[in-house]
Amino acid sequence: MTGGSLGLRQSGSCGSLQLQAQNGGFQLQNLYLPRRSSKTCLAGYREKEKFLLATIRYLSRKKVVMLILSVLTVLAFLTGFFTINKEDDFESVGLPFDARYLKKSYVAPWLLPGKGAFTYNSYSMTHKVFVCNDNTSWGSLYNASVMSDSSSSVTDFTNPCKDFAFPPPPPGDTRRIGPRPCPVCYVPVEQAIIRMPKFPSSSPVLHHLTYFSEENSLKTKPNGGSEFGGYPSLKQRNESFEIKESMTVHCGFVKGCRPGYKTAFDIDVADLELLEQFHEVIVASAIFGNYDVIQQPSNIGEIAKRNVPFFMFIDEETETYLKNVPKLLLHRLLPKTRYSIWIDGKLQLVVDPYQVLERFLWRHNATYAISRHYRRFDVFEEAEANKAGMKYDNTSIDRQIEFYKQEGLTPYTTAKLPITSDVPEGCVIIREHIPITNLLSCLWFNEVDRFTSRDQLSFSTVRDKVAAKVNWSVDMFLDCERRNFVIQAYHRDILEQRAHLALLRPRAPKTRPHPPPTMPRQKGVPRKGVAQRGKDERPSTRRRRRNPKTREIFFD
Repeated sequence: MTGGSLGLRQSGSCGSLQLQAQNGGFQLQNLYLPRRSSKTCLAGYREKEKFLLATIRYLSRKKVVMLILSVLTVLAFLTGFFTINKEDDFESVGLPFDARYLKKSYVAPWLLPGKGAFTYNSYSMTHKVFVCNDNTSWGSLYNASVMSDSSSSVTDFTNPCKDFAFPPPPPGDTRRIGPRPCPVCYVPVEQAIIRMPKFPSSSPVLHHLTYFSEENSLKTKPNGGSEFGGYPSLKQRNESFEIKESMTVHCGFVKGCRPGYKTAFDIDVADLELLEQFHEVIVASAIFGNYDVIQQPSNIGEIAKRNVPFFMFIDEETETYLKNVPKLLLHRLLPKTRYSIWIDGKLQLVVDPYQVLERFLWRHNATYAISRHYRRFDVFEEAEANKAGMKYDNTSIDRQIEFYKQEGLTPYTTAKLPITSDVPEGCVIIREHIPITNLLSCLWFNEVDRFTSRDQLSFSTVRDKVAAKVNWSVDMFLDCERRNFVIQAYHRDILEQRAHLALLRPRAPKTRPHPPPTMPRQKGVPRKGVAQRGKDERPSTRRRRRNPKTREIFFD
């Protein structure tokens, strides 16, 4: 086919294309001149040809031609527009996002009760609501890449922790007060890797989770929230606890469907592309406001060094309420990650991450694990401790606790067993990223965003509301077990303060110790006999030396 074939247009002659092909290929034809018809054409062809010529003469007028061209231009634009939207699987037009990351997004008209339109006007502003699909395709991602790195081909291991008995608490030590670690039995790294489930755990009831995105997030009622997480109404908040097979909830990043990109918590595009890659296991931490010192993990096996990334989020300007973003919303920042271990910036991981996952998730068929608070089990006591420590505005804490009391929150007692605590130590979170755990993380963040940043106060409310709807709950292990695989370092300000004080602390002058004072002899008391050294006796070998470095005096 020659290049001129793209401009060929049929004029109604049956077989004109075949005749041109016989003449050596397609040729450009005059679109306004009639072609001779073949014998197979209809008898009324000449009448049609005359009608066509008359139509062409009429259309040759400039005004008519301009009008037709304008109409054709509009039609071509609309045709291309709808074609693009159809290929991108959008059900709305004019989405203000990058289409490469919104191929499964659509407008959610049911979000606006009583309004069938996709948008509504409020304060002279247009509020558009979208839904961001979780486009993770787990079936194509689980390729057992880590399994192939294991050098051991043995799959039948004897469990070294089978007969492990939890030891009694260590005896009291007046020199070391406060909580301490306790022994934890870990299987060897090779066994832990082989025990990793080959397929994701089942998510009870909830199978498909999507997230809201709003073009203009507006606060219309005196409810909590933020521009980052949106302003869901109390009705939307309560509906988010009604667990169904498919759900759409607020989950931060409300300004876009690509977390970390123009959503008020922005990450460099190069780093964001790394986060969006597939990872079976990751370890994540964060430093905000130059508060902590980066704690590099230690005692990590070679397989984990090759396959487990350690992500550190560093931000010196983020506001207080955003400190919980990477902690609670890792499943959104890392959409293609199976397992994650979150540790606060003040902690250092000292056990291989595969061993940690095997001990606290895979061994118990758990999907979400967090340690209990080392001292408090009751939310009311935790609230009072936060107020006493001036951790947050006391009025906001009281308002949050009163709200939970009206919803049915009661002090913790043994009647809540097998629930062992209502207060977590949220510095470490171990989880598998499946819909039900992702939902818990979203709802927990929403409570933090609505009330206070003290996440220990809202954890039990979210956990119990979810557990009341589905046969699932969070595994809460002992705080002393947590202290076995992470060790705590001092915050940067404390370290710098100690170093500064050490430089300013005056050194006491080194002085020779004075001999003990001589007690006056009482009258009438005979003086003790003192053996005098004869002239022939040698002096004592005990001599005095001076250490030139420390200037301390000691005796041989």
